[in-house]
Amino acid sequence: MCDEEVKQEEEKEEINEIDQMREEIRLAEDKYIRALAETENRTKRMQKEKQDMMRFAVQNAITEFLPILDNFEKALGFKDQMSDETKNWAMGFEMILGQLKGVVSNHGFTPFHAEGLFDPHLHEALEIEESDEHPDGTILKEFQRGYKCGERIVCPARVKVSKLPKKEEENHE
Repeated sequence: MCDEEVKQEEEKEEINEIDQMREEIRLAEDKYIRALAETENRTKRMQKEKQDMMRFAVQNAITEFLPILDNFEKALGFKDQMSDETKNWAMGFEMILGQLKGVVSNHGFTPFHAEGLFDPHLHEALEIEESDEHPDGTILKEFQRGYKCGERIVCPARVKVSKLPKKEEENHE
């Protein structure tokens, strides 16, 4: 082999080495970009999970106070039957009740009243009363209102539901 052929061979090897190095650099850059994207996605996912956990923790805490809030409101419903001195106290408690309702509302909780027909997704039946006067499954009385947070039911309304009486023929069988 002459010097020129050796030179050409060496140049080809150098070009191959350069191409290999470029490919290695490209692969390293690709791995780096993927790792960076993965890290950013993991960080975003962890932040979202943290926000969700905090939101659900607050919702669960508020949910525990909802029956107390309703009982507080029911107790103040007897204000008209109180003495004048007690009515003054009741006015202060009404202000506190208003503040509590504001906190509940600020966190996205909205009350709903039970009306119409029983829906197991919205209502919890505490009592069933046989009645010919109402269609089967009609809500007769609301013991405690329900609450939603967004579209999610966090506290079902507690109700009394009508049921058609059994026919006497069925009782004898």
